[in-house]
Amino acid sequence: MRKFSIPYWIVPIISGCSWLGGLLAMLCEWIRQGRPHYAFLKPEQRFLYISDIGASSWGQPIFIATSAFMVVTFDLVFIGERWMRHTGRLAPNHSKGEKICSILSIVCSIIGAAGLILLTIFDTRDYPKVHDGMLGVFIGGYVVSAICVCIEYGLMGLLYRKHEHQSGVQTHHQHRILITSFAIKLIFILIEMSLAIAFGVTEYHGYYNKSAILEWIVALVYIFCEPTASIEPQGSSYNVWSYALDFLPATNYWARRTRGGLPPVKRPSEDSMEMAAESNTNAVGGPVYAPAF
Repeated sequence: MRKFSIPYWIVPIISGCSWLGGLLAMLCEWIRQGRPHYAFLKPEQRFLYISDIGASSWGQPIFIATSAFMVVTFDLVFIGERWMRHTGRLAPNHSKGEKICSILSIVCSIIGAAGLILLTIFDTRDYPKVHDGMLGVFIGGYVVSAICVCIEYGLMGLLYRKHEHQSGVQTHHQHRILITSFAIKLIFILIEMSLAIAFGVTEYHGYYNKSAILEWIVALVYIFCEPTASIEPQGSSYNVWSYALDFLPATNYWARRTRGGLPPVKRPSEDSMEMAAESNTNAVGGPVYAPAF
């Protein structure tokens, strides 16, 4: 990084901290008020869903502000990652498929972000149908975005490993981080899917207290985990802090480039050009001349 500039990895950290701070503020204030039971809750419900607190007069402003700030800053992470891969600050994409997945993840995350913001505005108490509709938009947007991110990281990891193996070069630090990040995302996808399924099952069978507790756990764990969406919007800080790991290679980009520590990555088109050039040389390395008649 250049002198006095903000490290790239600080953006996902700020995004995750804002989500964590908002959730804790809502929970602590509800406990401080003596755990009030609102009129729109189920009679047997003792623990509140995040949307329930977000529908209260004091909780809705916190819910809206927290969700809006988190999704805006986190969408900037998606956009920033695409820009850094395009400019070479992060390991660049090899194929059009990787770029398409990256762009689709940005578009879908923006759609999902709009859904989350709108469902906080149209709360579950006064606008239950609109709230559920925006919930579907939010879940759909971030589920597709999560799939695209995983495909992109998986393709890049495989292609970089193959390229370096053929070149006889040890795995570069930037590429190791890429593969490690993909592995972390994949592991936490399974963990969060298990938690989300447990949450949905308990809610379906009417165990609202257990379901609410699971939702809070999912929402907090999502700050560290893989992108996926739970049944409720509150369960998505969407792997915010895992992107800090992805952005570490860009932190010292300028210094490494100045020292020559960032080797250029050959794209498939460059490899094909080299092969074509080699085919036009003879066994001793000289040019091939056409026979004279």
